[in-house]
Amino acid sequence: MQQTAIRVSKREASLHNCVMFATDALVHAYDVNSIDFIKSFIDNERKPTHLILNELCWPKSITVKLYNEIIRKGRRVSSTIKTSYSYQNHGIIFLLDLDCPRSEEAIQKAISKNLFGSPYRWLVLSGDPEKLRSSGLWETPALPDSDLVLAERSESGFTLTELHRSSKNSSMVSTPRGYYDTTLVDIRPHREMFRRRRNMMRSPLTMSNVVQDSNSTMYHLPREDRLELQYDVISKTCWINVHLAFQMLNATPRYIFNQRWGYKYKGKWSGMINDLHIGKADVGTNCLGTFMERFEIVTYTDMLAPFHVSFILRQPPLSYVSNIFSLPFSSNVWIATAVCSILAMFGLYITSKIEARGGKTASQLDGTMGDAFLLTMSAVSQQGCVIEPRKVSGRIIVFIFFTVLMALYAAYSANIVVLLQAPSNSIKSLAQLIWSKIPLAAHDVDYNHIVFSTYKDPLHTTVYRKVDPEKGNGQFYAMNEGVERIRQGLFAFHSIAEQVYRRIEQTFLEGEKCDLVEIDFLNRIDPLVPMKKGSPYLELFKVVFKQLAESGIRSAIIKRMLVPKPQCSGKMAAFSSVGLMDLKPVLLLMVYGAALSLTILFLEIAHHKLQVSKLEVGGWVF
Repeated sequence: MQQTAIRVSKREASLHNCVMFATDALVHAYDVNSIDFIKSFIDNERKPTHLILNELCWPKSITVKLYNEIIRKGRRVSSTIKTSYSYQNHGIIFLLDLDCPRSEEAIQKAISKNLFGSPYRWLVLSGDPEKLRSSGLWETPALPDSDLVLAERSESGFTLTELHRSSKNSSMVSTPRGYYDTTLVDIRPHREMFRRRRNMMRSPLTMSNVVQDSNSTMYHLPREDRLELQYDVISKTCWINVHLAFQMLNATPRYIFNQRWGYKYKGKWSGMINDLHIGKADVGTNCLGTFMERFEIVTYTDMLAPFHVSFILRQPPLSYVSNIFSLPFSSNVWIATAVCSILAMFGLYITSKIEARGGKTASQLDGTMGDAFLLTMSAVSQQGCVIEPRKVSGRIIVFIFFTVLMALYAAYSANIVVLLQAPSNSIKSLAQLIWSKIPLAAHDVDYNHIVFSTYKDPLHTTVYRKVDPEKGNGQFYAMNEGVERIRQGLFAFHSIAEQVYRRIEQTFLEGEKCDLVEIDFLNRIDPLVPMKKGSPYLELFKVVFKQLAESGIRSAIIKRMLVPKPQCSGKMAAFSSVGLMDLKPVLLLMVYGAALSLTILFLEIAHHKLQVSKLEVGGWVF
């Protein structure tokens, strides 16, 4: 009996060892097949790869084999994320096996850390259909930017399926990706994520629109009726483009309105930027990225409606910045005129000297240099003189000299008339605008009360204090009043240029459009459409906006909605009044001449008295 018992126990032990060996062989073959599949999947991605083994419960020998196979392929593999820079995360693939006991914990941890969105990729293995159906995988926020692949084990290999949601509240969408049976077959129609996810299945997307000019915009904007374009034309143009983008993505358009673009005050954001920050909106209206704090919470995509915020003014008249009475002739002409005048003076002096030898009358030159100089200056200034030569030679000199100067004077006068109406080209930069002492003002809207104070350098601070001084009222005007002051001249108005140009086209004469100039204050950059940083729709909108631009649709909308800078079709003759500023050099010359005359008078009186006193002292009294 004892021997029989021993034989039975040995038989049972042998049977147990056979079963264990067969089970280990089966598990080993099963995991080896998984390793081959994972290698094929990574190779098919054609991207840099850093494989993260997420709570993997495989035997240690199989895990080590997986490590070795991945590293042999030149890829990285680890059990945790240890990247120094976020831009390296595009290579990370999380490997998760739903059959492992801690898979649900790993899913919840990934959801809390927002790891199911871009740039992370996921490969989820499953061999138990019952456990798959009850898995938390179906509750993950796998939005359009996610790359989540479910690989279901079968007897022949794996079946691959992509999982994603078009929005947070929509159901999970399953898309066949391919299969593996010793060879991976990829059946995706396109490898680009955008082309596979651009169908939003009528999921709602919201745009935040900035309305600052008129509340009527909230009525006209969704209707796209192109009415009252003088109000909020930038928001209306952006809305048309974004509405087309929604249609291209098969999304349901929604819209909200706000009164400002968004600024940070006491740690809190306002306006459109806050709508994006809290998730109330998915995309915004064009805005300038001049505030570095905005880059912490939003990402800029593309330009939909170009606009520029600048000082707009008419170039001041030429007489305001230059002495127009010296401009008609070049330096060489002035020098030639002076040389000819000197030669004529010496000619008159010689002829008068010869005439004086035969006697002279009261109206005749007495042969002195003073009389010749006086007659020459009378000719230069086109004035008459009581003294004149009597001989033919002297009269010929005077006649030729007067005739030449008369022609020169006619050309000079014609040029003066032109220059009185000509604009200057003296203001080309912000520094020149400040030194020109032209009054500065701004459109009375929200951004102008904030943007000036953001610059701390001396040049921009000087402009800020001119527009909004510490004492007194700030120089802020409504659009119509500001443009009218521009038309009157010597006034610079800070606003969105396209709005100003629309009003200029309605109120300016053709000749008044020729001297318009823009002076940039914000160091001009193109405005871009903001979206929340890390938005799952970011890549979709980037591509769609590029397609709108490349197809010419965006340009067509801009030409229909926005008014460019008015073109000068030709300088038209118009009446131009002459003010004291235009005659400033002449008035100064008269003042200097009067002062010089009085100085000479006093010197002559003093010289006369000195001579009289000398005669009295010498005993000569007449």
